[in-house]
Amino acid sequence: MKNLEDLEKKINSGLTTKIDKTEIKHHQLYIEINKDDLIDVVLFIKTNQDTKFRQLIDITVVDYPENNQRFEIVYLFLSHEFNQRIILKYLIRENEIIPSLTSIFPAANWMEREVFDMYGVSFKDHPDLRRILTDYGFDGHPLRKDFPLTGHTEVRYSEEQKKVISESVKLEQNYRNFDYESPWEGTKYIKEEIENNDKKN
Repeated sequence: MKNLEDLEKKINSGLTTKIDKTEIKHHQLYIEINKDDLIDVVLFIKTNQDTKFRQLIDITVVDYPENNQRFEIVYLFLSHEFNQRIILKYLIRENEIIPSLTSIFPAANWMEREVFDMYGVSFKDHPDLRRILTDYGFDGHPLRKDFPLTGHTEVRYSEEQKKVISESVKLEQNYRNFDYESPWEGTKYIKEEIENNDKKN
């Protein structure tokens, strides 16, 4: 396809009922679909001679915890031949299982594992769906908006047990004094010291 407008028309005519919405923004084509049509749509954009989106760049998720369909799944595809990009997305509920793209794009393997680890989204027919960034037995999914900023557990070296242990997070300093001023302006106590010196001189 020579331009995005032609690409948009080609995809809409080739996939008709499988496309919910298309839009051109930021020199990219955004496509919204239903999760049940994912495999058909991806096969079309990869194998069709007028599209040739043969590289999966990334898979990520946007979390909207207040919504019934909590997660927006986002796929980024690149066509080297036409130098064009597609952003494909759809919404799912929290415990929905979605199709894996590993049979079409083997590179999706680790990307889907990362999404599973960080957001808790499960993929059907994935060959090895397990955590990839967090440790064994990790509790929760760190990129969900409701995950606590301090986490659930912390790891430290125990002098008594002579080994690294994992335990519940303890925030021992409930009230801490932080200096939020810019380091370029100098901290408060330095300013006061300079002002006092100026008065003496």
